[in-house]
Amino acid sequence: MSNYRRYFIPGGTWFFTINLLQRHFWEHAIKDETDFQRHIDYVHVNPLKHKLLSQVKDWPYSSFHRYVEGGIYPVNWCREVDLDVHGDQ
Repeated sequence: MSNYRRYFIPGGTWFFTINLLQRHFWEHAIKDETDFQRHIDYVHVNPLKHKLLSQVKDWPYSSFHRYVEGGIYPVNWCREVDLDVHGDQ
């Protein structure tokens, strides 16, 4: 199934709609501080997970840099991180 639909309007006009929502999206309520930290870790490591760069610090659009400045992460963070974040379990 594609992520767009094609419609024909009488008179010879075609138009398309695109589904902008992710297929594998789920709503998740943060349960506690540990759950929150796992999700923040996931957000920061996501560009690395998808092989867009070799180090988390190289992603210029990340809030990771604020966490480094705040002393929460070391600049070379992400040597051993569990990349799995699960839905409500």
